[in-house]
Amino acid sequence: MPNMSKSEANIEETVLEIDLNALAHNYHFLKSKIEPTTKMMAVVKAFGYGSDSVEVSKELVTLGIDYFAVAYAHEGEKLRENGIRTPILVLHSLPGNFDIILNKCLEPSIYSLKILKEFIAFAEEHQQKEYPIHIKFNTGLNRLGFSEFDIEEILAILSKTKSVKVKSVFSHLAASEDLSEKEFTLTQIEKFTFYSNQFIQKLEYQPLQHMLNTSGILNYPEAQFDMVRTGIGLYGFGNDPKFDIHLKPIGELKTIISQIHEVPKGESLGYNRAFTASKDTKTATLPLGHADGISRIYGNGAGWVTIHGKKALIVGNVCMDMIMVDVTGIDCKEGDEVLLFGGNPTADSIATSAKTISYELITAISQRVNRVFKRKHKS
Repeated sequence: MPNMSKSEANIEETVLEIDLNALAHNYHFLKSKIEPTTKMMAVVKAFGYGSDSVEVSKELVTLGIDYFAVAYAHEGEKLRENGIRTPILVLHSLPGNFDIILNKCLEPSIYSLKILKEFIAFAEEHQQKEYPIHIKFNTGLNRLGFSEFDIEEILAILSKTKSVKVKSVFSHLAASEDLSEKEFTLTQIEKFTFYSNQFIQKLEYQPLQHMLNTSGILNYPEAQFDMVRTGIGLYGFGNDPKFDIHLKPIGELKTIISQIHEVPKGESLGYNRAFTASKDTKTATLPLGHADGISRIYGNGAGWVTIHGKKALIVGNVCMDMIMVDVTGIDCKEGDEVLLFGGNPTADSIATSAKTISYELITAISQRVNRVFKRKHKS
């Protein structure tokens, strides 16, 4: 059972506090950017971008979300087993998981002729009729998806079976957050419009069309089609400072000081003696490391934590279960609370310091870190 908390309390271990009110705030902000008739699909893959896919999904259901998307079938299976009945798109469907897809009423993304033929064969074998599938076109990301030259063959294959029915046609933008790539993005949108319309004109029904991700919603609202998809935006990041100020990161990673050391000038600290004190230094050891999602790239001063509002650089190499930080000049004691990321500093600012992105940091937070859910009620 998740640990549900209505009010903040002193922590005694490493925890990821997840603010469900912040999730609702982000949902409503993104909804305000689309037309009332446009559907919204929430991407809850990778444990809800490192938070908790089940609790996040349950909250989004209460808010009125139309669709969910996961990367793999097992992620959708977990949602179904926890009572989520909203439609779920599996973005990277694999033949080895077709049984899970059917058994849990998940909806596969079909991105190649091989997958299309194999899923139809599987659906026919299990006597399915009009099972929902989603046709993905590649418009420039060059990762997954059909090309325009596949359209006639897709239609020919579909015309020979009643086992499946196209629920949506979609594509994925490559650089919607980067306005210097606006020409490329507009070309992608034009390609998708052409491909999908060409495809739909030859169907006997009208599937949904969708292409926009979070940055697409914010930068290209004219390309909403019938539905938009949002992942990182729900978790509080807009990939642009002008949008970030309107979003609230839902996760705060906190820990405590386990022990404080006085490291004399000239002595080393940690594995491989990666840090040698250039002066008498006070360090604090914290109970989390790369097994908890704090990669070694944050070591040796690349990353930092916040203690009583003050910045404490990570010193030495990040260990599997511990990191050490420089607390020289910070009035602190063993047991004091430490903030790794949250609203200030954000995961984005910490990640940027180590030349990576917020996505990588937040999705890396290990499942062994206890999740605590907050919902502050209005008085």
